[in-house]
Amino acid sequence: MRYAKRGPLRFTSHRDFARAFERALRRAGVPIAFSQGFTPHPKISYASAAPTGVASEAEYLEIGLREAVDPGELRAALDAALSPGLDVLDAVVATGGSLADRIEASHWRVELPGVDPAVLRQAVAAFAAAPEVPVERMTKQGRRTFDARGAVNHIDVIESTPAPSEVAAVPCAILDLVVRQVTPSVRPDDVLSGLRVVADLEPPVPPRATRLAQGTLTAQGGIADPLEADRDGVGIGER
Repeated sequence: MRYAKRGPLRFTSHRDFARAFERALRRAGVPIAFSQGFTPHPKISYASAAPTGVASEAEYLEIGLREAVDPGELRAALDAALSPGLDVLDAVVATGGSLADRIEASHWRVELPGVDPAVLRQAVAAFAAAPEVPVERMTKQGRRTFDARGAVNHIDVIESTPAPSEVAAVPCAILDLVVRQVTPSVRPDDVLSGLRVVADLEPPVPPRATRLAQGTLTAQGGIADPLEADRDGVGIGER
């Protein structure tokens, strides 16, 4: 399944979403399968969840069911059972293989209110030209230093057309970013830390990041839909 985190619901943590999704499964009467053992758990597997506070149009999960259901009806029932802003967008029958193996990169849009696009272009050029950009981040293992440059497959500044009422307003630069999945993971805020390292770029207000897509990288540098291989499924459990 593909789902989105939108608006204020982008501040939902992964743990909170997992609890909300399990409640939605119960409300929708989904015949979810459970693991074996003394403490059975619903068979749900999440793939590369976005950080708390980040919006996303491309979050993925897979579930195991006890019986066949129609993917479209399942999607609609779960979407209705979740709060607006946590939206189930797509569901397909898994035809084999691991969902995690189909996700190797993410496409991000990062809005930087108060940053002039020309200033961002200069920072991006410095970042792209650098062979390595070390940044620091606190992890579960403590503070770590890692390269923010190596995982970035594409970085650019895209043009936005402001509404007439916004022409004289504060500028807003937009960063277009494709980042490969690596360990430790490189997130949009790590890239922004890298821009600060190479160009002293310091946004005056918090940025707004949105994940637009996840999947495998194509030869042209795009992102392939990880569910595309399963579009011909006829119903969960009917293979």
